Amino acid sequence: MKNKNLSAVFCVLSYCCLLLALLVSCATAPQEKQNEAEFHYKMGISYLNEGNIQIAFVELQQAYQLAPDNKEIINTLGLVYLRLDDIEKAINMFLRAVSIDPQYSDAYNNLGAAYSKRRQWTEAIDAFKRALSNPLYITPETAFYNLGMSYYRIGQYEPAINAFKDAIKRSPLFPLPYYGLALAYNRQSRYGDAAAAITRAIEIDPAYKGDRKRFIEDTKQRLTFARDEEENDLRDYLEIIRY
Repeated sequence: MKNKNLSAVFCVLSYCCLLLALLVSCATAPQEKQNEAEFHYKMGISYLNEGNIQIAFVELQQAYQLAPDNKEIINTLGLVYLRLDDIEKAINMFLRAVSIDPQYSDAYNNLGAAYSKRRQWTEAIDAFKRALSNPLYITPETAFYNLGMSYYRIGQYEPAINAFKDAIKRSPLFPLPYYGLALAYNRQSRYGDAAAAITRAIEIDPAYKGDRKRFIEDTKQRLTFARDEEENDLRDYLEIIRY
């Protein structure tokens, strides 16, 4: 009888141990999947920063397959599509990211950039404003600059100037809004303000550190490849710097 009881206890313990092992296995499987997704995501970011777009794309696709609801993976995959000029897929990715997190300002800013590439300025302005509606957005100066350029493209120079100034208030050493101010002031025939803005831009731009001659040389070189709005901007810079 005693042996039977011991056998029964042993069977129960064995069953409990087996059940516990299964539960632990089930619990660790999602974590392993998450860790693998994180690994591919970080590799994708690394390759993207190095300019290895195709390898970055492959890594991020693997991450996306493992974690299809991860907003950061989706947003970064959208950036790769943007670099590949697949604007439609980029927009779809950014829209999916903000559907997961409606306060995801980085994705809204990137969505605005994608719309800008299509010259869909109304949609771009709305996306940048959505990015800026989040008071916890860490880098609002980027969205303010992009918002200013969108207003500039449609000839709304005063709202553009206000957006550039908002960018500068938040990041005084961010050179891009000063370049934007120079363009907008120039369109308003405020030539002195335009000259002061581009001078300040060149001073704080780490690519030039105040070297006007180098800026002029670089701008002329970029002109040989530039088209459309970028070409017009570069020609305006060369005009403004002579004031």
